[in-house]
Amino acid sequence: MKFLKPFLIFLIINFGALGIGSLLMADGPQGNWYQGLEKAPWTPDGWVFGAAWTTIMICFSAYMAFLYIKRPTKKVLQLFVVQFVLNINWNLMFFNQKLVVIALINIVLLTLIVAAFLFTYYKDLKGKSVLILPYLIWLCIATSLNLYIAVYN
Repeated sequence: MKFLKPFLIFLIINFGALGIGSLLMADGPQGNWYQGLEKAPWTPDGWVFGAAWTTIMICFSAYMAFLYIKRPTKKVLQLFVVQFVLNINWNLMFFNQKLVVIALINIVLLTLIVAAFLFTYYKDLKGKSVLILPYLIWLCIATSLNLYIAVYN
């Protein structure tokens, strides 16, 4: 029961971030601008993004709940807020403003923050740290996709 409340709170916040990010995407991946870009050959089909983000946010919410139970500190919450803002901001910078290089910098920073969670709190969470790996792996893939677009467009 100790886990359920923080898990639900982080779940609501994380899916809220996805919702806000979607609102800030303008036409998003269906828009003419994105459709006209030269995309990386390893760009997944559109449905993969939804499935990936759903899985990521469930796992990350569990990770954050376990971490916050173990370390209910200001630093943990500050890192979470920075991650939240960078996650939402990428959608605005990339899809809405079409600032591909700024979005690339944004996603690199986001990847570093998520990696910082993993490495900083690994000793606290041990095996539960696996819950943040889908997020980190996906960010590495997304960063490579963003980099490809920045270089080839």
